[in-house]
Amino acid sequence: MRIALVANPGSGKGTEPEEIAARLRALGSEVELLELGDRVRGGVDRVVVAGGDGSVGLCAAAAGEAGVALAVIPIGTANDFASFHDLPTDLGDACALAVNGARTVARELARMDGRPFVNVASGGLAPVAAQRAKPMKKGLGPGAYVLGAVSAGVTGDPFHCVARVDGRTVFDDEAWQVIVASTGAFGGGAELEETDPADGRLDLVAVPAGSRLGLPGRALAMRRGDLGSQDGVAHADGRTIVLDVEEKTLFNVDGEIVACESGRVEFTVAPAAYRLVLD
Repeated sequence: MRIALVANPGSGKGTEPEEIAARLRALGSEVELLELGDRVRGGVDRVVVAGGDGSVGLCAAAAGEAGVALAVIPIGTANDFASFHDLPTDLGDACALAVNGARTVARELARMDGRPFVNVASGGLAPVAAQRAKPMKKGLGPGAYVLGAVSAGVTGDPFHCVARVDGRTVFDDEAWQVIVASTGAFGGGAELEETDPADGRLDLVAVPAGSRLGLPGRALAMRRGDLGSQDGVAHADGRTIVLDVEEKTLFNVDGEIVACESGRVEFTVAPAAYRLVLD
């Protein structure tokens, strides 16, 4: 097995790339270490990403372009992608799956203005929550996201958004949060149960602004997975989603904070764009 390993030492668990490479080699594979964003050269049998969810999207795109499967070693803080797919979080088990796993499944790849992601891109309270959680992640792990969300709910502001799904306007109002989802997993345990990362469609969920007193109920719905079916919440799915927002609006894209420079952001999806090693 010839492996292109992309390991992000800055991820939550801080595991060094050479340690992971040594584990993979001990399992009988040849390993080439790459940096995030590097092109995968020919002759590789598998791309392995060791990092958080933000790293997975970039490596999924690289694996798809190279025509090889992607294996995930989750060493981030929340590892929502791994949890969604029931991938092992133990380092030894994850390395063994990366080398010996044989069953793969096709997965879509979402993009925000060309930037690949696998879970969720969200504007509104989500990027505020991520910023508040960041300094707490080392000490609290996934619990930092809960405290970050509470802080955002107390002090964050709604934003105006016009959302079009496949050309049809489905939301035009102030919103606490607007979510564009592939797996629908985010925030260390929240999810959108309507999503299916194999259907080649993205889901839009928009939570309209209102009293802050209603935010705990929205947060509970995210944890239950039924936010999209709540009263007043807009939900639609399609191949292309366009959001019109203010310039410099921030989005949380699989844990990475990204600014929308132009005031318009386009989300697209490529069906069956890569194959994921499951077991």
